[in-house]
Amino acid sequence: VPKQKRTYCAGKKCKKHTLHKVTQYKKGKDSLFAQGKRRYDRKQRGYGGQTKPVFHKKAKTTKKIVLRMECSKCKYRKQTPIKRCKHFELGGDKKRKGQMIQF
Repeated sequence: VPKQKRTYCAGKKCKKHTLHKVTQYKKGKDSLFAQGKRRYDRKQRGYGGQTKPVFHKKAKTTKKIVLRMECSKCKYRKQTPIKRCKHFELGGDKKRKGQMIQF
């Protein structure tokens, strides 16, 4: 996947095709003060071991790749999911037609 892409920008200033910088989406750090985490920590304290089920039956081996595109003009960001894959590379070598395979 190329590091730059010309695509539609839905920002208030642009509303047309502009150049976007492409990065891969990464999950942020979990907040300690989210309601679920506060509730879970409260339930876990004291004696009594693990109080909620721990999930073990993981079925998928890959995650869907999400591309995060930032407009170079107005800094508007949008996210686009693409297919599942085991190996993902941003800005790798371009494929060329009719080239000899080198070993």
